[in-house]
Amino acid sequence: MAQSSASRGAVGANQDPYLAHVSTERQKGITPVRVQIPAIAVDSGLESLNRDSTGWIQPPVDFDSAGWYSDGVVPGDIGPAVIAGHIDSAVAPAVFARLAELQVGAQVRVTLSDQSSVTFTVDRLVQAAKAQFPTDEVYGPTPTAQLRLITCGGVFDDSTGHYVDNTIVFATRAPQ
Repeated sequence: MAQSSASRGAVGANQDPYLAHVSTERQKGITPVRVQIPAIAVDSGLESLNRDSTGWIQPPVDFDSAGWYSDGVVPGDIGPAVIAGHIDSAVAPAVFARLAELQVGAQVRVTLSDQSSVTFTVDRLVQAAKAQFPTDEVYGPTPTAQLRLITCGGVFDDSTGHYVDNTIVFATRAPQ
C-alpha cells in the first residue's frame, strides 16, 4: 500500500518544464477551481501546485483533491494546462485512483474562477516510467488548448515508497 505524500514523492518531471507564456485568462486573474471527469466519478476542487527545489511538481496536500500547476497555462488558453492528483493514500484510493481507466473520447470539464467552464476530450493515455517522464510532451508548447492529467501509476515500490510510473492523460479542448 502507498505511503504518505511526504514519503511518496512528487508528481511529474524533475526537469524544468517549459514556462508557459502569460495566458490571457491569467492576465485577467482567472484560475481553475474545479475538475470533473464523469467517466471515472471525479468531481474535485483544485489546489494550486508549485514545483519543489528539485523541479518536481508538488502533489496536492489533500489526497481527495486534484491540483493545478499554477506556473503553467490556465485551462482553455493555448498550451498545456496541467492538473495532478494522487492515485491513493496509505489507507484508501485517492482522487485520481481510476485515471488509468479513462477511454479516448471521455470528457473532462474544468470550471474557472469566473464560473465559466472548459471541456476537453481525452486523446490518449500514457504510462511512463518516472525516470523517462515525457517532459516535452507534457509541458512543451502546443498550438491549441490542451490538458494534461497526471497521477502515479504502475507498481508501488515498497523499498522506495514510490510508484515507478506516472499515468498521463492527454486531452484537447472540445469544440464549443
